[in-house]
Amino acid sequence: EAVSTIKAHKKYITSMEWEPIHRNRSGERMLTSSKDSLVKMWNVRTKRLVLTLAGHIDSVECVKWGGEGLIYTASRDRTIKVWNDEGKLCRTLQGHAHRVNTLALSCDYVCRTGPFDHTCRRDVAGARPSGEYTGVVVRLRLSDGTVRSHVSKLNDEEEIYREAVRRYEEFKASKEPERLVSGSDDFTLFLWHPQEGKHPVKRLTGHQQLVNHIAFSPDGRYFASASFDKKVKIWNGKSGEFLTTLTGHVGAVYRVAWSADSRYLVSASKDSTTKLWEMPSGKRARETLAGHEDEVYALDWSPNGASVATGSKDRTIKIWKY
Repeated sequence: EAVSTIKAHKKYITSMEWEPIHRNRSGERMLTSSKDSLVKMWNVRTKRLVLTLAGHIDSVECVKWGGEGLIYTASRDRTIKVWNDEGKLCRTLQGHAHRVNTLALSCDYVCRTGPFDHTCRRDVAGARPSGEYTGVVVRLRLSDGTVRSHVSKLNDEEEIYREAVRRYEEFKASKEPERLVSGSDDFTLFLWHPQEGKHPVKRLTGHQQLVNHIAFSPDGRYFASASFDKKVKIWNGKSGEFLTTLTGHVGAVYRVAWSADSRYLVSASKDSTTKLWEMPSGKRARETLAGHEDEVYALDWSPNGASVATGSKDRTIKIWKY
């Protein structure tokens, strides 16, 4: 049952993104992008429009909310715009020769999961708590150098916020800048450091048809790109260096998703299958998940690592246990 409905845009909605919990403990704000060329920020509790990001001259295909508060929008007008969370345009990233379809951020996973990691349902011995439970693993380093772990239940908004901040700061410990990768109908990807400047760090070539989707691994070490050329390519998440091509699909690849521990990748294809790959070395699919009767358009790996969900043109959703 829908708890609220917001009349948001004049044309269809292309993308949605929640504000990271470590940026705002209330978790009430979200972004929507649309074919009407606008991006809007909403307060979902009050159902009120907070602000509108206007500047693109064609459909906005993707929106991302970064870990440092910047908002990234990709459009059919061939540009990516960088905004602050007060709606001010910071810079425009140009370089693609055709529409920009997809964006991925190095911090996507930690921003999405907030205070929770893929071990949040296991105590130190690996047993699962019974009943309804939401918690995180807390590790304490004692004076004698030993580390003890226990599962701490998250009881209130403040505790959730503190844990989300801790996880984000832990992710940032590498001192790497926030990295953005864009994929386009021009068959290329661009790697950007969007906080630091408007020029791309690297132009990535190799795909023979348009790039549908990009996803960073949760640890930020790699990213994967999916293309109409039936291939998935794996790249170094810091330098953008090409690593390997995953071949096996016999139709366009629409989506990719990583396991929570960054060890595996799944890809969804027009050929009606989803394939499981071991990362970063696997050139042959470890498993082929067959069962859909038509193209597989939607794909996600649960944050706790236990399940993969696929959605198909055959109008069914399948849940695969890992």
